[in-house]
Formats: sequence, C-alpha cells, structure tokens
Amino acid sequence: MEKLRAVEREGLKTDIPAFAPGDTVRVMVRVREGEKERLQAFEGICIARRGGGINETFTVRKISAGVGVERIFPLHAPLIAEIGLLRKGRVRRAKLYFLRRLAGKAARIREKRGITVPTGAPPNRSRRRREAPPPIAEARGGVVVRRSEYRRRNR
Repeated sequence: MEKLRAVEREGLKTDIPAFAPGDTVRVMVRVREGEKERLQAFEGICIARRGGGINETFTVRKISAGVGVERIFPLHAPLIAEIGLLRKGRVRRAKLYFLRRLAGKAARIREKRGITVPTGAPPNRSRRRREAPPPIAEARGGVVVRRSEYRRRNR
C-alpha cells in the first residue's frame, strides 16, 4: 500500500492554482494531430471538483456557439499543460449543476471582491470607469453621506 502511495505522489502536479467551483479557469490542453502537438485553450466556469490525490477531477462548462459544453479533466493528467485562474466566483455550493438549466445573464456568477487574480489574467474590461466613492463617514457639506446614497445621487 505504501508503494502505491509513493507512485501516486510521483504523478502529482505541483503547479496547480488554488481554484474552486465558481471560478473561471483557462485549461491549456495538449492536442495531438498526427506527429504535431499543440495547445488548445478550454475556458469556462469550473462547476465541480471531485476525488482526491491522483484521481481528482474537475468539470469545466462553457458556452460555445450557443450550446453548453462541459468537459471533465483529470487534475494531474499529462494532457493538461497548465491551468490559469481568470477570476474568482462567489458561490455557496460545491457543485454548480444548476447552471445547466440557466441561460444568458441568469447563468452569471458574481465575482469575489477583494481577491486579486495572479498575473497573466486579462484585465477587467468594464465599460464605464467611475472614481471610487468617498469613505462612508466623509462629511459633505456638513452632512454624512452613506455610500449607497452617494451612488444613487451620482449615477
């Protein structure tokens, strides 16, 4: 039994980012076409992780040409060149299978605030750039303005 665990430890990858269901990941998959080998990106939301050790797998779901595509990857498989974390999602479930029956904007996942994604991820491309609201207790004209009221006034 100890020999089996030693063999498993040899096959484990160490360069895997800490990601969980709800996170958007880009999996670079090695694809063989004849004698040539190339990398193909599969980018989507991680909807599940299961297993442990060498047998751990994760499921990634993306929408391609209006059709939902899911792919199950073994976490430590040699066919995975790298896994890139693009954004952290804020979810309260370990398995996000409910996303299968949602479409469009309903299938969006909120982003975790205050979490920085490691470099290599594309910048956040929001349409409008606003300056940060003043601190909550900042006095404006002798009146304390809450952040929500400030946002409502300055839309």
